[in-house]
Order: sequence, then C-alpha cells, then structure tokens
Amino acid sequence: MTPDDILLDAEERMEKAASVVHEQLQGLRTGRASAGLVDNMRVDYYGSPTPLKQMATISVPEPQQILIKPFDPSVIGEISKAIQSSDVGLAPNSDGRVIRLNVPPLSTERRRQLVTRVKDLAEDARVSIRNIRRDANKHADQLLKDKLLSEDLHTGLKDDIQELTKTYEGKVNSQADAKEKDVMEQ
Repeated sequence: MTPDDILLDAEERMEKAASVVHEQLQGLRTGRASAGLVDNMRVDYYGSPTPLKQMATISVPEPQQILIKPFDPSVIGEISKAIQSSDVGLAPNSDGRVIRLNVPPLSTERRRQLVTRVKDLAEDARVSIRNIRRDANKHADQLLKDKLLSEDLHTGLKDDIQELTKTYEGKVNSQADAKEKDVMEQ
C-alpha cells in the first residue's frame, strides 16, 4: 500500500462515516415536517426490507404534515406498520390511497432528548473517524517498519492523516450543531 493509497482509503472511509451521520440526523424529528423523517425507513415489501422512498412518493404539503403516496396501494398496511414500529413517534392516518402523518410540535423535554441523541450520533461518528485514523496510522507505521518510507515522508503522511481527521470531525460537528439548533428552535 502506498502513502497515496492510505490517504485515499482513509478519506473514503471518513466520508462514508460523515454521510452516515448526516442521514441519521436527517431522520431525527424537529418541530417541522420533513421527508427525511421517513425517507430511509425500511418497510417489509414482499419479504425484503425496502426503503420507503423506493416504494412511495413522499411530500410535505403543509409545514406540519407528511404525505406518503405508495406506488402500489396494496402496501399501505405494511407502510403503516413500519411507521408505527419505528422510533419516529408519529401515528399514520390512511384513507386507502395515501398516508398522512401529522407532526405535532415537540415538548421541551422531548427536544432535550433529541439533542442528547444528536450528540450521541455525532460522538459515534467521531469515534469511527478516529478509528479510521488509527488504521491509517498503522499502515503508515508498517511502511516505515518495512523501510518503504523515509522518516520525513512518514511524518508528513501522519500529518496528512491528522488533517483529514480534523476536517471530517469538523464536518460532523457542524452537522450536529446545525441539527441541535434546528431541534431547539420553537
């Protein structure tokens, strides 16, 4: 593995960690309706868990309502079950063709719980990024040990890995801060 390969691998993995936390944060409820609340929810569709966004059109016709229109109306029951069993905390209303989800305003206590969840998700992502850094540093140390890399190049590579880590931790922190602010807004 070359130094460029190590950096590229670390960057790809850190990018994935940052995008995972971004998707998780999108799925957290704020006081407003958002298609992101249910986009990636898995629904049992003929025996296989399928993301809701692949099965239905999801829209937000009003600030406090999400409208789900399945492509196949026969799966409305399965979609309703998935919504009820999820941790979104919304009750589906179905008329046989579409499902409406009314998003009530959040209580102060629930907002605090969501902020705690946001912080936990962000910390998990930062830990993941640091683990990726550790793996990349191990590869760099191995190159030095095998005498495929000079001391100066080794130090430079470790510095580059640390820069990547700071960059992606910063991305995660800014996403978490934005979501925290969004959750706490009345």
